[in-house]
Amino acid sequence: MSPFGLLRVVVVVWVWSEGIIGNAKDIYETKDNNIECKSKIIVNIGGLIDMSSRVGKEQKIAMEVAVDDVNDQSCHKLALNINSNAHRNSSPMLAADLANSKQVQVVVGTKLDAATLFHSIDENSNDVPIISLASTASPETTSIPLPDFIQMGHDVTLHMHCIASIIHQFHWRKVTPIYEHNNFYTSHSQILTTLSYSLRLVNAEIDHHVAFPSISSLSNPIESIEQELTRLKNKSNRVFLLVQSSLEFATLLFEKAKKMGMMEKGSVWIITDDVATHLDSLDSSVTFNMQGVIGCKTNFMETSQTFKRFKFMFRKRFGLEYPQEENSKPSIFALRAYDVVWIIADALKKTQRNKISLSENILHSNHEGLSGKIRFKDRMLLDPPTFKVVNVVGKGYKELAYWSLGFGFSENLVEHKNATTCGGSARVLLGSVDWPGGLKTVPKGWVYNSTKGRPLKIGVPAIDPCPQFVNVSHDKRLNETQFTGFSINVFESVVKRLPYPLPFVFVPFYGSYDQIVEQVSSKYLDAAVGDIQVVEHRYAFAEFSHPYVESGIAMVVKVKPNRSKETWMFMDAFTKEMWLLMGIMHLFIAFVIWFIEGQSNSELQSFGAILWFSVTILFFAHREPVKTNLARLVLAPWLFAILIVTQSFTASLSSMMTVSHLEPSVPDIQTLLRTNAIIGCNKNTFLVQYLVDELKFQPQNIKVFDSIHDFPRAFENKEIVASFTISPHADVFLATYCKGYTKATFLKLGGLGFAFPKGSGLAIDMSRATLRAIESGEVKKLEENMWSNTNCGSTNSKIQNEQLGPQPFFGLFGICGAIALFGLLAAIIHFVKRNAETFVTFISLLHLQRGL
Repeated sequence: MSPFGLLRVVVVVWVWSEGIIGNAKDIYETKDNNIECKSKIIVNIGGLIDMSSRVGKEQKIAMEVAVDDVNDQSCHKLALNINSNAHRNSSPMLAADLANSKQVQVVVGTKLDAATLFHSIDENSNDVPIISLASTASPETTSIPLPDFIQMGHDVTLHMHCIASIIHQFHWRKVTPIYEHNNFYTSHSQILTTLSYSLRLVNAEIDHHVAFPSISSLSNPIESIEQELTRLKNKSNRVFLLVQSSLEFATLLFEKAKKMGMMEKGSVWIITDDVATHLDSLDSSVTFNMQGVIGCKTNFMETSQTFKRFKFMFRKRFGLEYPQEENSKPSIFALRAYDVVWIIADALKKTQRNKISLSENILHSNHEGLSGKIRFKDRMLLDPPTFKVVNVVGKGYKELAYWSLGFGFSENLVEHKNATTCGGSARVLLGSVDWPGGLKTVPKGWVYNSTKGRPLKIGVPAIDPCPQFVNVSHDKRLNETQFTGFSINVFESVVKRLPYPLPFVFVPFYGSYDQIVEQVSSKYLDAAVGDIQVVEHRYAFAEFSHPYVESGIAMVVKVKPNRSKETWMFMDAFTKEMWLLMGIMHLFIAFVIWFIEGQSNSELQSFGAILWFSVTILFFAHREPVKTNLARLVLAPWLFAILIVTQSFTASLSSMMTVSHLEPSVPDIQTLLRTNAIIGCNKNTFLVQYLVDELKFQPQNIKVFDSIHDFPRAFENKEIVASFTISPHADVFLATYCKGYTKATFLKLGGLGFAFPKGSGLAIDMSRATLRAIESGEVKKLEENMWSNTNCGSTNSKIQNEQLGPQPFFGLFGICGAIALFGLLAAIIHFVKRNAETFVTFISLLHLQRGL
């Protein structure tokens, strides 16, 4: 007998809302909301369930338990008619046939979608509700004109947002989705689109995806799984997301992944609700293969008396009907199937009273079921679920956190409820995760895969505007291309700090900098190394490491000596305070020498002689002899101080004469634009387009050069008035051509970095290694070594325009002053002792004069 024939036999023909009177009546009295039931109204429910899956088996048992409960407590008698051959391809057609012929009053299925039904439903199906228990990722469900189609499962977008939050929590950038076709969830194309959107919100993306046919359609599923896992193992990404799968497929997948060593340290496996919800019912042999897996499962309350009673009845019936299943604990899919029967029963009671269609009454349900609160809006569940984030450990799993849309992660359910009801902010994901292989630290999610059989191909700009940064040359003696320069040295230093070996080979690239970045994007090159400026438009093609050198855009021009300031330039070598302090100290020292030597040295007795002495000692040209040891003690440190100050004055004045008081020949960019001046720029760089688009220079006024070392000749020949380059190159230019040029940096940029394909885990590892190289001082040492090979040394130690003040000399002046003060006091004491009798006689005479 065909399924339709079977359904016609058991269909009841009396539906109160439609006025159809059936032949079957149960004449006995029961109470339904205090209404005396003289007879039971028989309503037939068509169930389209895939009995080949664990989910279908659970839903069948759950609906049967619900039907028994409803029939014991309601004036309606529900007759459940399940079609066990309802596969995905046939379910929509069967549902449409049942609805069109009105063989049943309600259709419930796990593989129904509005888009497919729309083309099969006709007008005869009016008021026959079709309820889908599957989640959906299709945003068009509410726009399809099927008023009697109701989506009982949550929008799968919520599941994808939960997964994306986990990805973001651990800072992974790429994931590899794995899915099985034709399961009870929505189509793979829709779910991948939804996943891709959710990942973009957290700055992550899909690396590649793997699709499997339905496990029931595979002649050798183990071999098919092994082939695809082998391909995955040969790739670098290690964050695997089982985004859509039946429990049967997931069991085989993890078993094979375990045998192939893909459940060891460094791997990340994440499962969604369709597998995670069955963790309570998995055998220990299955969980053994899933150690370290993270999953998100829909949370539901398991403490109510209603749930406990349902669980008892479910396990009893499930164990009897499916003894081959080792665990009989119900999942969220079973609870949802149980709830849908009660919703139908409640809607039937309302239909009997208010004469509104059954579909409308279902859509106006406000039911607190085992699976949570059930309300509908636009024919879809209104209240978003709360997910429990779990980690498979041992024979079961441990709970890490709770997650819901809009509130993120919370440590426990009480905290999460407080956050959702009070508007508080949930905390981040808590709890220690046991990762695959027993790893306690968060896996990187990416490894360099040496199984590719070749080293990384690193592109290097062959025509670099600054050879000090990158220089590509060919050694004829060795017949090999050599790559040298500061950027190359930094890259090699950073690679040594990676936690794993990274074989690579440099490849010269003869295009522009933008083109080399685009070659990285197309994966012709695995990375690009050099003085590559990190700018916004290049992020469309690649990702960059942390900058190893700060950068900006600089304008280099010739300097114009300011003749009006050169006459008294020597006065600017010291500050006014320094000149004043020098004068006071010098006169004080001269006075002390005169005081000490005045009585015994005839050449230093006059005031003019001591002034001349103070002048000559500045140049160490004094001929007046210093006879006393005390005077020599005072003079010696001061002569040393004069030597130091004189040398400092000479250095400062020399610097100012060469650089400090030299003004640029062109004051600003506006002058260049106003005068229509010709400017220079390095070709193959982003600056050419930047000068035209942003600074509004005319293309014909821009002259391009291969190297910054071509600029001096162009300046001397008056081919250009100014040149534009990035500031690190400008620093090298000024350090090479010490005099006659100056620069002005007018825009800060993102610095110089290394380019990698978008989403590359290597970019993150290289960024960390770059920071370690910077913090260790290695990058600074390499930079200083580069400056040592230029004519003028590092521009970081270039001549400053600041005057010398007294601060550097306070210590030296303090020593000289203290010694001079000591000499003065000693001289005074000696003078008093030597003339003591004279003082006594003088004082006695004063007393006698006062007495007279």
